[in-house]
This record gives sequence, C-alpha cells and structure tokens, in this order.
Amino acid sequence: MDFPEKAKYDFNDLIEIVKILRAPGGCPWDMSQTHKSIRSNFIEETYEAVEAIDNDDKELLKEELGDVLLQVALHAEMEREAGSFDMNDICDGICKKLIVRHPHVFGDKTAENEQQALSNWDEVKMQTKSQKTVSDSMRSVSRALPALMRSEKIQRKAAKIGLDFKDVYGAFEKLCEECTELKVAIDHGSAVHQSEEIGDILFSVVNVSRFLDIDTDKAFDDACEKFINRFSMIEKLAEERGIDVKDASIQQLDSLWEEVKIKQREK
Repeated sequence: MDFPEKAKYDFNDLIEIVKILRAPGGCPWDMSQTHKSIRSNFIEETYEAVEAIDNDDKELLKEELGDVLLQVALHAEMEREAGSFDMNDICDGICKKLIVRHPHVFGDKTAENEQQALSNWDEVKMQTKSQKTVSDSMRSVSRALPALMRSEKIQRKAAKIGLDFKDVYGAFEKLCEECTELKVAIDHGSAVHQSEEIGDILFSVVNVSRFLDIDTDKAFDDACEKFINRFSMIEKLAEERGIDVKDASIQQLDSLWEEVKIKQREK
C-alpha cells in the first residue's frame, strides 16, 4: 500500500489510515471488526489511559490516548461505511453540545464558580435529553459504568435535591444498619435476599466515601494492591521458615498475616 511517509502525522492521517486498513486489500483483522467485537478493546484502552494518568506518566499517556483515539476512529469508520455518520459528524455533535451546555460562556447565563457551571450543565442536559424528573436523570446514568462509579453519580443526583444524609456520620450509621441486615440475611435469608443486602452495603459504602471525598473505586483498587503486597510478604516469610503456603494450615497463615500486618505498621 502506497502511503506517504511523514516526519509527523496528524488527525487526518489517522482517519485515512483506518480507512485503508478496513478497505478491500487492507488488514483482514481490521476489516472483520464490528462495534461489538471491539467493545472490550475500548474499555481496556480507556483504563490503560487512566493508569497512565494515575502514574503521572506523560509519555505513556500520550501513547494510550492514541490507542483510545484509534478506537474512536474505528467506530466512526464503521458507521461511515454504513452511510450513517462519520468523524466530522461526531466532531460536529460534540462541538454543538459544548456550546449549548456552556451558556455561561457562549450564552447569557453566568457562572462565578465550578458549582454554578456544573449546575448550568445539568440544567441544559435535562432539557436537551427531555428529562423531566430526577429519576429520569438517574436512569440516564449508563449501566455500562463500573457499579461503584454509577452509584456515586446516582447519589449525587439525589443529593442535589436534598435527599441525602446530614453528614458522614449519618451515612456511616446507615452502613452499620445494612451490615446488621446482612447478618440476618446470612442467618435466615435466601440467596436473593443476601445478594440484595450485599448490594445495599456497597451502596452505603459509596455514600460514606462520597462524604469523605474519597474515590471508592480507587480505594478498592488500593485495597487489592495492599492485599497482593501483603500476601507476597507472607510467601517470603513462609519460605524463610520452610513453610509451603499451599500446605499450610489456616492457623499458620493467620499467624503469618498478623505478623506481616504488624511489620507494615511499624514502618
């Protein structure tokens, strides 16, 4: 395929390359893809970009944003081929949305701070999406989002109309209440009831995190990392003492776990 070699490519080059890849004589893999076949790729690339942000790695972020942009270009090309829309239509749509949802910049409204700007955005969004009630706006929160993120967005919408706890202590008391209800469900409830109570607990945990301004998903991820690091220390300690963790008793593992916890606290 004859494609010009350049010292620096731009956005238009990306669009052209994707067209070539999916055209007859292009790449068999790219040609066979559909929206659904690369759905998980979109999610994966987005999370890798987020990881680059978390690690403050600008070079990696540049690369990962390119991967995300490729996913956008692929989906846009699929629809261009179908005669539905193309990348220009996507750009047109987002530009119009930004103008309409920033009336304090492009219109006659004002916004003296971030909260007023967000309020303007939400107000216009409800109007343009024909959302007449708060529950309508709650249902608009995508179910494809991670559940913890979705629950926080729903809670914030409820909080805006005053349906919220007075402070974090009220949210914490609700969490304790839900834990008690789970204990009852474990003792006497069905699997459906137990699942419901687990959901209520997780929803309550997000509420507490929201009051403390903690990213629940990140806190959960950090907990996973802490568990892996702690278990790695347990394996190392067990090896030093001639213990095979695969054959160790639960009492031995608990003892090693507590020992590692104490060492970590002393650091």
